[in-house]
Amino acid sequence: MDLNFNIDLAAGYGNSLSQISRVLTEDWMEHNMFCPICGTPVLNHYEANRPVADFFCDKCKSDFELKSKMSKPGVFKRKIVNGSYDTMIERITSLQNPHLFVMTYSNMAVDNLLFIPKYFFVPDIIEKRKPLPPTAKKAGWTGSYIKIGDVPESGKIFIIKNSQQEDLSWVVDQNQRALSLQTTNINSRGWLLDVLKCVESLPQDDFCLDDIYFFADELQRKHPENRYVHDKIRQQLQFLRDKGFIKFVSRGNYRRIR
Repeated sequence: MDLNFNIDLAAGYGNSLSQISRVLTEDWMEHNMFCPICGTPVLNHYEANRPVADFFCDKCKSDFELKSKMSKPGVFKRKIVNGSYDTMIERITSLQNPHLFVMTYSNMAVDNLLFIPKYFFVPDIIEKRKPLPPTAKKAGWTGSYIKIGDVPESGKIFIIKNSQQEDLSWVVDQNQRALSLQTTNINSRGWLLDVLKCVESLPQDDFCLDDIYFFADELQRKHPENRYVHDKIRQQLQFLRDKGFIKFVSRGNYRRIR
């Protein structure tokens, strides 16, 4: 995998940095990227301006969207600019959103490429931006941010990290592990990922129920419709145990499996 962009493609785009970035990053993906779902060595590029996705795998029929930006410290702990807020929420709730690639680059080369499977998206990680003013060409249009920092670490699969490429088989295995968390119920998905984030935030691998109950008030604010938060926490821990993300040690005690 060559991490360098084909800079010859930048000719003809003048000083339009956004256009140059789009052309170079999409060309790089088309010529270097494999499918992280099934391992097929090539991704296909959709025609320009397709509203749903940028790339697709001809074998497993998965769709992918690419977001790219200049490398900056902590970029994967914050948020990135996205398109229409309403469209994104509709995609997530209808389970039609594509998988996401997030690329950072510098010096005309890829520094990092992060893959986030689509089943790690819930409405809460999409932040609404201010609507465009009445004087704008698209007055009232409302964009969004994707809060990358709110995605559980188990859903952040680095294909390239600090200019070092991960092995294809490792990436596919990581995705298969993450796939076990997939659920078509958005409310259930939200609960599961929220509890998983609580587990991942603990400084130690061994923990007890009280360590997770510490987050009960926060979880209650996120899920005000549920009056039995402690019961729900225990239910989600059981699910995470069944899927191999945590291990039951003794009554009320668990161990995180990395």
